[in-house]
Amino acid sequence: MVSPTKLKSVDFYRKIPRDLTEASLSGAGLSIVAALVMMLLFGMELSSYLEVTTTTAVVVDKSSDGDFLRIVFNISFPALSCEFASLDVNDVLGTNRLNITKTVRKFPIDPHLKATGGEFHSGLASHHINHGEEIKQEFPDGATPLTNGGFDLLSHHFPLLIVNFNAPWCYWSNRLKPSWEKAATIIKKRYDPDTDGRVLLGSVDCTEEPALCRRNHIQGYPSIRIFRKGSDLKEDHGHHEHESYYGDRDTESIVKMVDELVAPIHPKTHKLALDWGISNDTAKLLKKAPVTGGCRIEGYVRVKKVPGNLVISAHSGAHSFDPSQMNMSHVVTHLSFGRMIDTRLLTDMKRLLPYLGLSHDRLDEKSFINQHEFGANVTIEHYLQIVKTEVITRRYGQEHSLIEEYEYTAHSSIAQTYYLPVAKFHFDLSPMQILVTENRKSFSHFITNLCAIIGGVFTVAGIIDSVLHNTIRLIKKVELGKNI
Repeated sequence: MVSPTKLKSVDFYRKIPRDLTEASLSGAGLSIVAALVMMLLFGMELSSYLEVTTTTAVVVDKSSDGDFLRIVFNISFPALSCEFASLDVNDVLGTNRLNITKTVRKFPIDPHLKATGGEFHSGLASHHINHGEEIKQEFPDGATPLTNGGFDLLSHHFPLLIVNFNAPWCYWSNRLKPSWEKAATIIKKRYDPDTDGRVLLGSVDCTEEPALCRRNHIQGYPSIRIFRKGSDLKEDHGHHEHESYYGDRDTESIVKMVDELVAPIHPKTHKLALDWGISNDTAKLLKKAPVTGGCRIEGYVRVKKVPGNLVISAHSGAHSFDPSQMNMSHVVTHLSFGRMIDTRLLTDMKRLLPYLGLSHDRLDEKSFINQHEFGANVTIEHYLQIVKTEVITRRYGQEHSLIEEYEYTAHSSIAQTYYLPVAKFHFDLSPMQILVTENRKSFSHFITNLCAIIGGVFTVAGIIDSVLHNTIRLIKKVELGKNI
């Protein structure tokens, strides 16, 4: 067993009896200065330990095959009706998704971009429509031709005015015409305009009456609208309020729809019955028509991380569009890539802001308006080059991703086309990404530096004290020698 005496022999810190030590005024002053220096250096070292340094590198994008990119958008089209507005996505791998509705919302807007109604659901407008058998023979005109001058008079006279807005060059208008004229003839015999006066079926040639069609926001041909007596006296900016018919276009379906609409109207007083109503099947085929001709499209889509296009255009499987009349002017309220960064997260991580850049919303609040100075059939295109920025941190020897952000550059142009004008956003992702790495100092490094500070200051102060003490003693000896 080792004796205490032998253990004491390895003591590195042997004690000097207090009686053999001597305190000095210079030593006290030096001790105070040393303590202050230690506190100052400790504070600086603690600040350095708490500070997070970063390194920035450009590396190959680490996204794996099959990853998707989210595109978030809010775009307003003052001259594109929500009835036909379609958002499509395609890419170089052959993906082609048409009229996406699951994550996209549409709201009617006026020319000043203000909402004029609730969300527009386009389910009815996109379903398959039965036109009946294609009839080659000519039918006598049963529908009353309407003009801009006489339209208001008739809409105030008849409780129901059902109008087919069409164009002679339109394939679907020509498919509808025989059924419409035949149905109009049947309805005219069943509800004589002179003796019964409850309903009138009319037709408008939009090539002859463009002002009347514009006033009723007709963009696709044919469009069947239902006007009720007095429904044009609206509080909402004086707009017409009417319904659109999205049902089948064969003669039998049209007559059935008209019969159900006329039934609640009294043949003599022309007033609606108190308990009036139509069948659920017919009600599903009628929808309030947009009171304005604009549309705000907002939402998000997920796309593969390959070059592709986000295309917004007018689309319908049973309507035609006049390319010369389509205006794809738009205002980009917001367009970004990737998930939106939570503002609370950014508040807690202000140190990251200098590394995230200011180009993640380059097109926000930008307007692209065609006042017909570029002519007709104008497509507006945007070419977007996207770069990914990722911020990672190291904790417990492992890397953890903090934020992923996508910045982009944008170049816009217009092009005239023979086809239907569109608003097109080309997106192309860079194969490289910017990697910002947070580097934190280890606690062991902090403790080591702290010990070095304390020990170093204590040692240097001791050396200085020894030098001062010996210098003062030497000076005193010299003075004593002179006095002898």
